[in-house]
Amino acid sequence: MARAPRSDTTPASRDGVLRRWGIPVGIGVATAALIAGVFWVQQEPATTPVQGGGGSATSSGQPAAIEHPRSVAAPDLSSQEGRDPDDLLAEGPVDAPVVLIVFSDYQCPFCAKWSHETLPAMREYVERGELRIEYRDVNIYGEDSERAARASLAAAMQGHHAQYHALLFEDGEIRSGQELSEESLVELAGQLGLDTEQFAADMNSEQVAQTIAENAQQGIDLGAMSTPAFIIGGTPTAGAQPTEVFTERVDQALAESEG
Repeated sequence: MARAPRSDTTPASRDGVLRRWGIPVGIGVATAALIAGVFWVQQEPATTPVQGGGGSATSSGQPAAIEHPRSVAAPDLSSQEGRDPDDLLAEGPVDAPVVLIVFSDYQCPFCAKWSHETLPAMREYVERGELRIEYRDVNIYGEDSERAARASLAAAMQGHHAQYHALLFEDGEIRSGQELSEESLVELAGQLGLDTEQFAADMNSEQVAQTIAENAQQGIDLGAMSTPAFIIGGTPTAGAQPTEVFTERVDQALAESEG
């Protein structure tokens, strides 16, 4: 029987809450560029033939047309999975067979759309113990996004990440920059009944800022510079695609995990 995921409403100890795993330093620019290409090139195949060396010659002596490949081999990015029991920006059991990493931004309209339309379906897998979701805010839109990400972690430190995340993306819409001011973010915490004084202190702490910066750097190192972007069972996926795309890929990853 699958183990039940850790409840998002149970506050965790602050002692280890911000401990993070080490991200490999050998990713490098070339590898990041390759992975970024895999994130975004998995679209419809090109049909225009390319003339050039390497192909066999035709009867007229001209080089034969070379078709573009129909797909790009995706790298295995399973090493990017945290599976840290102290990670409050995660839902689901540490030993879930599949991990979904979400690279997002609280000012990204398509991230809001994905959270509203597809995240509920992903949480059904979480509830069955089949999936772990790890949130990594890339904050490509700047200071307001970074502040909102710090606020989401501050809410998580009081056991309310999911609820606070839902407020930031309420009804599948993003909030304005003014609505992401420190005052507004603290007011949102108050709506959830959180200790707003503790919330503000956590949101502005060096530890929280460091964790959010490390999460953003993980996405940047991987080339996830446009949001949303995902890693599903080690395979990169780009964009707020239809929910069916995500359920199919999670199902495939589950099947593969069973051997």
